[in-house]
Amino acid sequence: MLNRIIILLLMSSLLSMPIVGQETINTPDTSNFRNTPNNRGVYDTDPIQELPEILWQFPLSRPVRTTAAVAAGKVYIGNEAGTLYAIDANSGEEIWQFDTDEPIVSTASIMEGVLYVGGLDRSVYALDAESGEVIWQTETEGQVYSSPMVVDGAVYIGSRDDSLYALDAADGSILWQFESDGEIWSSPAVVEGLVYIGSRDKHIYALDAITGDIIWQVETGRFVDASPAVVAGVVYMGSRDNTFYALDATTGDIIWQVDIGSEIYASAAIHDGRAFVFGLDGLLFALDTATGETLWEYDLGSPAYSSPSIAGDVVYALSEADGLLFALDVETGDLLWEVMTGRAWDFRSAAPVLIDGRLFISSNSEGLLVYE
Repeated sequence: MLNRIIILLLMSSLLSMPIVGQETINTPDTSNFRNTPNNRGVYDTDPIQELPEILWQFPLSRPVRTTAAVAAGKVYIGNEAGTLYAIDANSGEEIWQFDTDEPIVSTASIMEGVLYVGGLDRSVYALDAESGEVIWQTETEGQVYSSPMVVDGAVYIGSRDDSLYALDAADGSILWQFESDGEIWSSPAVVEGLVYIGSRDKHIYALDAITGDIIWQVETGRFVDASPAVVAGVVYMGSRDNTFYALDATTGDIIWQVDIGSEIYASAAIHDGRAFVFGLDGLLFALDTATGETLWEYDLGSPAYSSPSIAGDVVYALSEADGLLFALDVETGDLLWEVMTGRAWDFRSAAPVLIDGRLFISSNSEGLLVYE
């Protein structure tokens, strides 16, 4: 009997260890949707330039629309069953789970040991990132699709009650609430004291981060569901009116705009003078950030709801065709590799995340996949 107990303890220990030959991943202490407060979708890590292999995967019981949040040695991911998981980033073992009454489609943000996330139960949560225990819960009047941005002690997040909220990160109290005339699915960028957000009232807004006052607004032709990226004083953002906009971050003046021929749902990635954006027709464009000129385009073969991500000289983009993940050269658009990460037409909006040479992507059919 004693021998059996010893064997079981050894097996348990082995399961919690990293895979043989696998180096311990170096993760940041914080995590945001689109990686940084300006939402540019760029990761500071070596790119994966050759066809990768699955390092580990974690099963998830229901469809997944959230992007993985990787911080402090853990991966946080929610699903439409209403469960948020904390998973060991090295072994793929579950650490804890937190259950809500409704689906989670918001991507978590982690700041100073606290995880912030929205739910379709109309709530915004702050959880202890180590234990999953609730620190506070603030209710809105609508489902929360938006992902939070945490900057200078405030949590900025949109709701389908037409509002953008600024919440105190310590206790969840409402600092201010901006009411637009349409649902807010977009996730905010926060740069130099301004909050940028899109609304289904067909507008792009810049708000004062302290007061919530409107600094400027720009009207588009249809819903604005994508999230803004703000780089070098310019706001880059797509609308479902088929148009991709470059706006002066201070005044809202249109610098240029380009009709890409299809509705834009996904957020753009901005890197090295290029804006990478695709529409629901599956065409990925690399646009010159100075002029809007098309530098190259690549046909993903089916609609793309997920936002592209960049590491080094590689852009990663996901389509609905067999859950295909494409790796393309940022300069030329040449295909480096592609890999099937799920079944066809599973309508995912999760973006690829690249941390310390590993790629994290969630799949409706395969759960959370980690490639190296």
